[in-house]
Amino acid sequence: MSATDTPAAKPPPTRAFGRFELRRLLGKSVRSMAWLAFDPRSSQEVMLTMPRVQPADEAALHAWKSEAERAARLNHPNLAHVVEIGVHEHWPYVAVDRELGQTLGERLEAQRSMAAADAVEWTIQLLEGLAFAHEAGVAHGDLQPHQVLVSEQGVVRIMALAACGVAHSADAGGRTAPVDVNGLQAGRAAARRDVLTAGVLLHLLLCGQPALEEPDTAKVVDRLPPTGRDIIRLPWTTPQPVAEGLRAIANRATDRQERQRYHNARTLLTALNGWREAAAADSGGPLALLLDRLHTVGHLPATPGVGARVARLALAEGQRTDEMAEQVLQDMALSFELLRHVNSAQVQGTQASGSAPVLTLRRAIALVGLKGLRQAASALRAWPGPLSEPQAESLEKLMDRVRLAGHTAQILRPAGYDPEVVYLVTVLQNLGRLLVQYHFPEEAGQIRDLMKTLPPAAAGEPEEPGMTEAAASFAVLGVDSESLGAAVARHWGLNDEVLHMVRRLPVERPVRAADSDGDMLRIAASIANEVVDVITEVPPTKVGAALAAVAQRYGRVLEVTSREIGEALQGARAALKTGTSVATPRGSAPAPSSEAPAPAAPSAFARSIASRNAH
Repeated sequence: MSATDTPAAKPPPTRAFGRFELRRLLGKSVRSMAWLAFDPRSSQEVMLTMPRVQPADEAALHAWKSEAERAARLNHPNLAHVVEIGVHEHWPYVAVDRELGQTLGERLEAQRSMAAADAVEWTIQLLEGLAFAHEAGVAHGDLQPHQVLVSEQGVVRIMALAACGVAHSADAGGRTAPVDVNGLQAGRAAARRDVLTAGVLLHLLLCGQPALEEPDTAKVVDRLPPTGRDIIRLPWTTPQPVAEGLRAIANRATDRQERQRYHNARTLLTALNGWREAAAADSGGPLALLLDRLHTVGHLPATPGVGARVARLALAEGQRTDEMAEQVLQDMALSFELLRHVNSAQVQGTQASGSAPVLTLRRAIALVGLKGLRQAASALRAWPGPLSEPQAESLEKLMDRVRLAGHTAQILRPAGYDPEVVYLVTVLQNLGRLLVQYHFPEEAGQIRDLMKTLPPAAAGEPEEPGMTEAAASFAVLGVDSESLGAAVARHWGLNDEVLHMVRRLPVERPVRAADSDGDMLRIAASIANEVVDVITEVPPTKVGAALAAVAQRYGRVLEVTSREIGEALQGARAALKTGTSVATPRGSAPAPSSEAPAPAAPSAFARSIASRNAH
């Protein structure tokens, strides 16, 4: 027989499932399986999803169908439309049109590596559909690569909601256990499991490999605490680079501590959306998270009585600007509003090109006059704005903490530096914290919780340190709070040199000698903020050692000792209690005025600041 006479290879035999022809297994897990099938009735390919274990009896089958039909009525762009729900020989199934796309598993077989931005985009779409379903009271039950569809256009859809084991879920051994579908507790547990599984899928997309080398996400989840002891952390070597913020989000999604994880799809969605918006834009990107709220409720609410104070100032026509500035400085919201106004593009446009930013309230009041001061005060939202009483209390505590840091910086500042400038730079280093506490109070609470030291995972093991503030902020908002503050400061019109000053020195890096006056202001503000963080967040028994470490870090540059830091804190507390705006500096010498000579060899920037902000 010649080669041309060789019979053509026969296609693999198909298996019948009712009227369907099962062509290929798309994937299976301990809970579900998905088949590519041909429907002769419509002459189209469909995807069939069915549980791995048959419902135990007619009552269980009825419960399965009821839940699947309820889920099929949900309409959302990221939920796959169900074309049929049926039963064949006691096997229930859900059919979805193949034209909606390939499964995530198929896509990953063809594309093992993808950019982090694409992985985030797909996960965001998945979470949009998942959040919609959860809010309707429907969980998926078995999010797997074979239960997620991706179209050629990149549209992600979740397939076969509630068809994989919510009404009758299989445990890790494949045994069925009835779940009360009407129980709120069971529904919440299933939704939390969905969110944890979404984190496992995000890990898969970023790594290109299954977590724990296990392709079944249900088995992965069962190996995590509290049912297992395995840990999932994003490796440092991934096919594509993963930014610090995204790494924090991915790791929190599968954290070993249940209380650290995302508890619902919306919180994980918020973090990923925040990271995407920040990553997609330049330095102004993080500001997009705040724009709407800044326009409606302002930057911060005015403290009670600010209107009366401004009215009294307006009547005192002969009052010096430094006296007025001292009173205005006690209201953080009004101080920010004045700085924002005088440094805005509109005001800066009327000044000489290349002028330095305004960094004292004395100069700001001189520029805007009493009329401008009244306008700034009237633009503020009355305390506490949209905050509830507990939220307002948290903001008030944070503002007192920031004021304490400002007074501490005034006392610790090197000779020759304007105390008001030092105070405002210190406060501006906390701008992001303040904005998050005011505009995102619930998220601020989550950030604080993530920063707390965790109890040992087991007896005899050490405590687990909480996240850093930056990592916690990334994990909640998708962007660190300091970047939010810097973006708002840039929006006000502050230039790059000021933005450099209002970024705190990283605590994990050594403090180098200052190369400029801007560096020195940054250092003076950073030590004060670090000291206040220590006395606020560190357990009392460890405060002494922590303050000594701070003194050692900054001692060479600022010539400061642990004792002087302690004395500075005492003086700052006294200034905070009496409501004064300028705390007495170290030593017996009086505080230098704005006309005091600058340190040796001041930079052009420092000279312009001194000239611009003089009385």
